[in-house]
Amino acid sequence: MMKKAVVLLSGGLDSATCLAIARSQGFESYCLSFNYGQRHCAELAAADRVVKALGAAEHRVLDFGLAQFGGSALTDTAIAVPTEGVQPGIPVTYVPARNTIMLSLALAWAEVLGSRDIFVGVNAVDYSGYPDCRPEYIAAFETMANLATKAGVEGHKLSIHAPLIALSKAEIIRTGAALGVDYGLTVSCYQADQLGRACGVCDSCRLRAEGFAAAGLPDPTIYRA
Repeated sequence: MMKKAVVLLSGGLDSATCLAIARSQGFESYCLSFNYGQRHCAELAAADRVVKALGAAEHRVLDFGLAQFGGSALTDTAIAVPTEGVQPGIPVTYVPARNTIMLSLALAWAEVLGSRDIFVGVNAVDYSGYPDCRPEYIAAFETMANLATKAGVEGHKLSIHAPLIALSKAEIIRTGAALGVDYGLTVSCYQADQLGRACGVCDSCRLRAEGFAAAGLPDPTIYRA
């Protein structure tokens, strides 16, 4: 029987690549997406497209309201998304506790499924300065997961896989392309419109465009006029 893995799937470039990697490693993938009060839901439509293209045993979308707290340009429309280019430090697009909440919910589903593996597409090279995308964070969460769960206490080790964490954006794109990912299905823009068209100037758009250029591959992103 195939091993089961829970794969966090935002609908963006990185998470689509992560799903392709999990499948290439022989995992039966259970994809988990989130409506957390983000600026747009175009990425959730993209996640659905990615699942249909790559295949998964199941895809669920969970709701939790981080917009109730705000504190991020992605959950509070009163805070503008930066468009002047990637700057040093932690940007206002950082969403407090988002990855911790998402990984915790993935952990809950993994226990129910009898899965020992969770895949997350965090990246510590071409990223925007988020503290919850660092290798030490992933290692710490894995330690916590094995201390806090019935499975872990009973000796069934849970592993958090972050296969993109040390790759450049160009390397991620080349990896996904080799595995058949259609990046035209994905949405990475922080402020995409309802049709999923990208702004072209937010940090995520800039990193994505630079990645395709460095990879020497055509960028399938659709931009607003």
